Formats: sequence, structure tokens, C-alpha cells
Amino acid sequence: MPGKEWLETVFRAAVAAVEPGRLVRDALRAGDGGVAIRDGAAVESIPWVGVRNVYLVGGGKAGRPMGEAALAILGNRVAAGILAVPAGEEGVAGPVRFLGAGHPLPDEGSREAARGILSLLTGTDARDLVIALISGGGSSMISSPAEGITPEEKESVSRLLLRSGAGIVSLNTVRKHLSSVKGGRLAAACPAAVRVLLLSDVPGDDPSVVASGPFSPDPSTFGDALRVLVGLHLCSAVPPSVRLRIEQGAAGKIPETPKPRDPAFERVRAFLVGSNRTALSAAAEAAEASGARVKVLPGFLKGEARSCARGFVAALRNASAAAGPGKSVVLVAGGETSVTVRGNGLGGRNQEFALAAAIEMDGEREMALLCGGTDGVDGPTDAAGAYADGSTCSRARQAGLSPERHLERNDSHPFFRALSGLLGTGPTGTNVADVAVGFARNPAP
Repeated sequence: MPGKEWLETVFRAAVAAVEPGRLVRDALRAGDGGVAIRDGAAVESIPWVGVRNVYLVGGGKAGRPMGEAALAILGNRVAAGILAVPAGEEGVAGPVRFLGAGHPLPDEGSREAARGILSLLTGTDARDLVIALISGGGSSMISSPAEGITPEEKESVSRLLLRSGAGIVSLNTVRKHLSSVKGGRLAAACPAAVRVLLLSDVPGDDPSVVASGPFSPDPSTFGDALRVLVGLHLCSAVPPSVRLRIEQGAAGKIPETPKPRDPAFERVRAFLVGSNRTALSAAAEAAEASGARVKVLPGFLKGEARSCARGFVAALRNASAAAGPGKSVVLVAGGETSVTVRGNGLGGRNQEFALAAAIEMDGEREMALLCGGTDGVDGPTDAAGAYADGSTCSRARQAGLSPERHLERNDSHPFFRALSGLLGTGPTGTNVADVAVGFARNPAP
């Protein structure tokens, strides 16, 4: 049975397919006559005639490679730029500043990036062209609280939402209504034409959800944000200023985020350069080389990590049974789960997924899986995810570890570290959510 090394090869093929620089180079072309931007088969050409200056803005976990690729393509047409990038990747390249910013919680670098981008955009006019480079992680890395909300208060809300297991859509719905830049507010502040290149990390690749949609109309409302807090029983836990703002907004006393018919969006067009589906296709192609039957499950990874893991193992078991004796199957799934933190352990959603799956497939000799974040970071750990197979639990018990107790404590990282089951890639410079690869063989008679 293929083990961790083979599953990791498939996972790395998925990550390689969404290398941000290559995706930008595939989507963006520039010549003496103008610039062309590709979205699948569609191409928009913008002649240089009439364009005064080009500006680069945006950010996210892929901010640095996306920015460097765009700068190399556009050359001296770029007058200035500000991009929020992961801490440690900051610097200056020609007219572009890369500002280190915090993730998953914003920091002063995040606020400096937001203020700088907002200032740059408000200084443009209708003769300028803004190229916005947006990738996953941008929601915390480009962050500026709304009036009346302190950075500490906004961060405490994000922390509460993350610990409560809020999904990315719910999380961003609240954050948009506590921000001065998210939910289309950067577009509303910019009089120039804007072309957004999106590297999506969200299900459905909705531009309004990626990085909380700073250049996209916001379909969510203050009422939706209030319902998120009520549903997660957080109304009494959030700071009073936050609760007051959302309640006043829901009552119509505070202006809403810009909506689809806002004239600002007539100047904006978004292009999807890569997504989780891009990664899944590459993983499936790599897996097919083994001769196994491969099935792709886009959007399967959602909801509570441990529940999703049990569902994935069941799907793997059913696919194996249907394949027939002696046949192998590979399931490739994408998306992003969440974890409701109840214990005080160390881990991340992908490691928790793998631990719950290990318990579910305990004793099954011909079954294995690997789950990891394409950004190379899973929770507050140094791992991207973890590997498990049908022998994981028995090996753990022999080493004096209880899989069930580690899962109960949300303590997956020490568990897999003791079994050499961690997936370690280091930060990858990209982010299109998570990928799980499962293998199963139907034993021959």
C-alpha cells in the first residue's frame, strides 16, 4: 500500500499547481500597446493610451510572489504599490513596498498596509489603472477597524469566532461590518479603474469572500453579522462597542457596506487566476499515475473537522467496495473545515481531521490518508497537516498514547509528532485552502 511518501507527493503536486507567480504570469500580459488579462478563455485588453499610471495593491499569503510577478510583467509602467505579505517577507522592489502583516490575527503591519493602500487609492483618478492582487489571508493582513472600534476589540472578535468554529463565510461576514476597508470599501474609495487578480481560498470562489472582498460588492448585511453572533452565542462575549455597532447597523442607523448596484463597481472587474479546484485537478493527475481509480470531491472539506473526517473515511470505504476485489481508489477532496476548540491542546484543523480519521479507520490495513493546508501552515503549529492509516491508532497505543483523549483535548500535533506523522512543507507562499488525499484498496479474494 502506498504510504505517507506517496500521498505527500500527490499533495505537493497540488501545491505546485497553484504557485502564485506562475498563475499571475499566465493571466497577465503586457506589451507596447497595452495590458491583457486572462480569465479562462476570456481576455480583456486595456490599451496604454489613456492610462496615466499603474498601481499595484492588495495582499494575502501569496502577496509577495504575486506582486513580484506583476511588477516584472508591467515594468516601469508601475508608479507605486503597496502589498501586505506574511511577516518575514517584507521589503521593497522598485516602486512597490511589501509590508509584513499578521495572520490569522491582524497586527500593526496589517493596519499600516490598510492605511497605505487606502491613501494610495484615494490619490488616483479616472486616468489610472489599479491592479489588485488578492489572495487568502488578506482579510487579516489588510485590516483597519471601523470608526469606534479599537484594533484590540476587533481582534478579540476574530479570536472568539475562530475558537467557536465559525466558517470562513461567517467569519468574514462579521469582519466586513467591523472594517473600513473590507466588503467593497476599497473599491468605493478608488476613482480609478480596478482589475482584481484573485487566488481563491474559499468554496465557490466568490470574490466577495476572498480576503473579505475589499474590491467586491458585499451581499451580506449587518443583520447577517448579528445572526452569526447570535447563532454562536457570542453576543454577550464580544466587546460592547462591537455589539452596539452591529445592532445599530442591523437597525439601519449605520450605512451598509457597498452593494452590487453601487456605481463604484462599474470600474471594477475580477479575474480568477487560481483556486482550490486548480490544486485538486493537479493532485488527481498525479494520483492517476498510480493506476488507481481517482475521484475528485471539490468542496467536501467543510463543517467540523472531526465530522468531516468520518464522512471522508466512509466515502473512501464505499468507493473501495465499489471498485471491486484487488482494485485501488484515490479520493481527492478540497475545501476548509473548522474546529470548535474545547480542550487546551495544540493542533490545527487538518491535523484534527487526520486524527479523527485515524480513529475511524482503526484496523483497516488497506487504507490511508493525508490532509494539509496548501499554505503550509495548520493552526499555530509548524506543520501543514498530518498522515494517518489503519495502523495509526494501534501504533499510538503501543507508544502509550490515547487517540481518543488527544482528540478530546484538540491535541493532534503532539500525537502525530510522536508517530512521525506530521506533514511538514514550511510556508508555501500560496493559499487555496486545504487538500485531503485518501487511498484504499479492496483486498483480493
